Amino acid sequence: MVSETKTQILPDHTQLPESDGTFVKNFQEHPQSILLTDSIQPRLKEIHPDGQYCIGQDCGIYWRLTEPPERGAEAPDWFYVSNVPPTLKGEIRRSYVLWQELIAPLIVLEFVSGDGKEERDNTPYQGKFWIYEQVIRPPFYGIYEVKKASVEVYRWVAGGYEQINANERGHYPIVPMGVELGIWQGYYLNAELPWLRWWDEAGNLLLTGEERALQQRQRAEKAEQENGRLREQLRALGVDPERLE
Repeated sequence: MVSETKTQILPDHTQLPESDGTFVKNFQEHPQSILLTDSIQPRLKEIHPDGQYCIGQDCGIYWRLTEPPERGAEAPDWFYVSNVPPTLKGEIRRSYVLWQELIAPLIVLEFVSGDGKEERDNTPYQGKFWIYEQVIRPPFYGIYEVKKASVEVYRWVAGGYEQINANERGHYPIVPMGVELGIWQGYYLNAELPWLRWWDEAGNLLLTGEERALQQRQRAEKAEQENGRLREQLRALGVDPERLE
């Protein structure tokens, strides 16, 4: 008698829930995610000229199969994965399924909305910190607290996370990305807050698209003003600036 064995077919991102049906976000967290994504995009395009990367914003990372399925996922507020396609078979990702992708996010960021216990929970198979450290294992894990205007950054070393120290600028180097992470006190999307932002390795703030456009306008206006002053000086000397062009 030949016994039959059934091979379990693991679900993919189209077969797993993309939401647990709850809404727990405050009014700062969505703009914060947009700010991080908008400002890092030019840098990621330099790192990945082939476009092979993805960014998740409050999207599920499935790390085990459970019932109901969403209990086997963590949904970081922001994460970045290198060397993976942005879409799968032409479909927008509904979630990130670790047992299919096999590549951990390079960095995971959590935004604290309570007292921070959830983000630091080290309870096996339940706590966020334990799941990131022992199962998903992103090389960098950040815990951002807007109320405290602070961010803790951990690096995965030799089997666990070590909290890293800020550099002389008060930033945390994320070496594989060629950037630093830190707190920027400023005005963004109608709110003056201590925002979580990126800098380059020289300490220059990575700008959003709107900030880059404003900077270009200011440079153009300054150049026009300087050109106008030069024209006036030439006219004062009896030189027609139009004839020099």
